[in-house]
Amino acid sequence: MRNLIMFGMPRLQIQKSFIALLLFMFHQISVAQVVANIDQFNDAVEQAKPGDTIVMANGEWHDVELVFKGTGTEQNPITLKAQTPGMVKITGISNLSFSGEYLVVDGLLFTDGHTPTGEVIAFRTSPDELANHSRLTNTVIDNFSHPERELSDLWVAIYGKHNHIDHNSFINKRNRGVTVAVRMNSEGSRENHHVIEYNYFGPRQVLGANGGETLRIGTSHFSREYANTLVQYNYFDRTSGEHEIISNKSSGNTFKGNVFFEAQGTLTMRHGHYTTVENNYFLGNRKPNTGGIRIINEHQTVNNNYLYGLTGRRFRGALVIMNGVPNSPPNRYDPVIDSAMNNNVVIDSDYIQLGAGADEERSAPPTTTEMKNNIILGKQNLNPITVFDDVSGIEFAGNFLNQDAQNPIGRGFTKVPYAISKNENGLYVPDSSLLHAIDFGDVKLPVEKADTGAPYYPKKDHQVAFKSGKTITVKPGIDTLAKALAKSEAGDILVLENGADYLLTRFATVHHPITIMAKAGDKPVIRSEKPAFIVIENGGALEVENLWFDGAASPDYKGNSIIRTSRYSMNINYALSVKNVKVTDLDINGYFYFFKAHPGTFADYIEILDSDMHNITGAVLSLDKETEDLGVYSVENLTIKGNTFSDIEEEVVTVYRGGFDESTFGPMVTVSDNEITNVGKGKTHRTGASMYFHGVQNLQINDSTFKDSAPISLYLTNGEPITVLKNLNMINTPEIKSNSDAYTATHITYQ
Repeated sequence: MRNLIMFGMPRLQIQKSFIALLLFMFHQISVAQVVANIDQFNDAVEQAKPGDTIVMANGEWHDVELVFKGTGTEQNPITLKAQTPGMVKITGISNLSFSGEYLVVDGLLFTDGHTPTGEVIAFRTSPDELANHSRLTNTVIDNFSHPERELSDLWVAIYGKHNHIDHNSFINKRNRGVTVAVRMNSEGSRENHHVIEYNYFGPRQVLGANGGETLRIGTSHFSREYANTLVQYNYFDRTSGEHEIISNKSSGNTFKGNVFFEAQGTLTMRHGHYTTVENNYFLGNRKPNTGGIRIINEHQTVNNNYLYGLTGRRFRGALVIMNGVPNSPPNRYDPVIDSAMNNNVVIDSDYIQLGAGADEERSAPPTTTEMKNNIILGKQNLNPITVFDDVSGIEFAGNFLNQDAQNPIGRGFTKVPYAISKNENGLYVPDSSLLHAIDFGDVKLPVEKADTGAPYYPKKDHQVAFKSGKTITVKPGIDTLAKALAKSEAGDILVLENGADYLLTRFATVHHPITIMAKAGDKPVIRSEKPAFIVIENGGALEVENLWFDGAASPDYKGNSIIRTSRYSMNINYALSVKNVKVTDLDINGYFYFFKAHPGTFADYIEILDSDMHNITGAVLSLDKETEDLGVYSVENLTIKGNTFSDIEEEVVTVYRGGFDESTFGPMVTVSDNEITNVGKGKTHRTGASMYFHGVQNLQINDSTFKDSAPISLYLTNGEPITVLKNLNMINTPEIKSNSDAYTATHITYQ
């Protein structure tokens, strides 16, 4: 201090300066404040300064709307974090919004609830208050879905600029709406340069409707604006909501190093230009409807991607270049111009689609585009390349195709032997000389599943398999079955006594996967005094085997059913398996059905196998209640095989998918090896058909006999449906009825 005094500074002034320095240093020290309720949270947010940390106490935070505002700095952000990651459970009707600069949200868990608004986590607190230079990390959203599956919300809505979304887990979104969306509806959210990386996108069930994307960047309205978002090193695990897993709807985005595991859909450049897609790995493993990459629009680059075991066709092909609409409006399809699909490795994948979607509207084929140095090797489909329109605007060069495969293009492909082996990384690869020829490099996953998502949260499968639980013997009598169901747990097997009688005087409700069966021998008889025997509620799935359902005790109501879904929306997909079942005398009144699906419910699969159903005044399967013509339907996969159906006044099955939406590609129906006698001829029967299929996208009917029955009725709609009928014996049964001749019918005999 003597030196300071020598320069003319008085001692008192020196002391004041020193105190001011201490106060300044005190305010720069970060403060960690633990808050235990919403009032304490709000107070802490109000007082937060750069470098502060607000710690949410462990426990359940129920019905809370968290609003986090603040202005941190790059070196001293304001952090909102869990006391222990994963132990702060946000439940009920809750959400989080945050805005400001340099904010961090870390370690929260949203589960067992849904948002009261349209967003669970929003990078804004109002249309004018956005989050910039902020981070969402180590956070989980699991099964935080609105109970009504048709209501839409976003799990994460990213606004603002320069935000970072990393190491989060997003699992089991069950209602309509995008899982993670980059929003661009204001100038403050464009040219945003967000980074989305190392996130785990866990299983998403088939929605059966539009609006099931896992990641979307932009919308059609702003698609020609630049987002410049980087999406890298994320793991997409069975994200099968709809055919667009990723929907790119803006310009300047990059997708690299992501892994797509058994996901039913594609990375789709739906709108926007100057997109880069490189070094992504698509592992279909021959699962149904798994897809790859779809190019639409201008200046798109698809390089050095690995695609294995993809079975999807049409818009779900492994590699797809679409036709466009001349002078397209923003919400349709810009033609493919100046784009590249080069240096990709495609192994055991079924469809390469060029000029896809060509029709009267999408009449502009690709131009000034190239497809070079791709390796395409596969045994399952030896006609892998489908050309839908003029492809002279695509330059083909340096591609490799296995020698027994067909090549409709005739140029730019070299035939090579099909030689595939598994490498040290567990991936199927062609000969190293081919990889060297296209300069692909090592075939190795760019990111492992274990390195993505919140590290504290398990990536376990939430589905419970049939017959995975304990075996429970159910004694015959009144309501013994209903009571056993009420006490059962997921995966249990209820075993009924052979030849015994079971009467229901109350609904037997199914809330989880359950099997009801009898061992080989005489079938136990189940009757009911209620208008439905068994009701599948949300979360339920049912397998019945070697049972006899009889309608003799049913009430005199129109619209009875043996099995039905809940009358209310079910946001969890169900399954129904019926094996070796006998059904008799559903005739107490009209319109008595075996199974009826109500609107707002959706089945991953329904199967009727090796069963005998007789004397029914309604239909066996009623799957026609989604009538708003928006592309919504009731079941993804339907199998009817090896059955005998007789004296049924309505149809064996009626399936309805109306409208012209192209976001979904179901239902898929297989009907084979059935005997159908006196079906579809009831006086009040509306369709006049023994089987009625409206809008089914993949229909196979074969090796069956129709006797004294109404005709099969088809209504073919959009989507290039595959409809094949073969080896059918029609005895005293009219010819097939259809609104179109775009189906295949072979070996159909009429007597």
